[in-house]
Amino acid sequence: MPRQLAGRVWLFPGDPDPYAIRPTVAVVADDRGSVLVDAGQSPAHAREIQAGLRAAGLPEPRWLVYTHHHWDHVWGACAWPGVEIVGHEAGAAPLRAEAARPWSHRYLREQVRDDPRLGPSFRARALAVDSWDGFAVLPPARTFTDELILPTGVVVRHVGGRHAPDSSVVLVPDSGVLLLGDCWYPPPIHLRTPSDEPDLAMARGLLSDDVEWYVSAHEEPTRLAEARAALAG
Repeated sequence: MPRQLAGRVWLFPGDPDPYAIRPTVAVVADDRGSVLVDAGQSPAHAREIQAGLRAAGLPEPRWLVYTHHHWDHVWGACAWPGVEIVGHEAGAAPLRAEAARPWSHRYLREQVRDDPRLGPSFRARALAVDSWDGFAVLPPARTFTDELILPTGVVVRHVGGRHAPDSSVVLVPDSGVLLLGDCWYPPPIHLRTPSDEPDLAMARGLLSDDVEWYVSAHEEPTRLAEARAALAG
């Protein structure tokens, strides 16, 4: 079941087990059509979110915003028919390339055999997807460069960074919530070097007196005062 964070923002908490690689998914509820922030890491995850939306009586999503193109944020998209998928233009080409790959459990095993650094990510994918029937990786249908304001007042803003070049944050001004995705995290494990660290300067730059809640995809939500204290120095 989702939990209401503030105002229109509801959260489906991620899995605290880092090996599951299952992020938090947010819904900005609106009778004109809700905004889903990230798709879930698999069709099965998406179906759980759909059941939670129905149980909570929340309006169906009309838009699906990708915070970035990494698999755990987009692989559930094929289970959301009828939504308009929105993402930064830098994520479109990587997702088209991902869509062309022959995804299956056998393919995942072959890829890990050829590059063991892919093990954590690809093992999590194998556990997440129970069936490849009907599975597809979907690029955004609508892209933007710097900022996009959806009809419900939700603001999608590109921030980039080392984790993913298309990283974007989602601001819900009337609820005082900023959804961060993974924007301030270091690069994914298979691309990470010993010198890579979280981008604390980016995180500090996102703090604002107009925002009370900050939601990273793999962390508990943080209030402004807590975030400032954690990032001090």
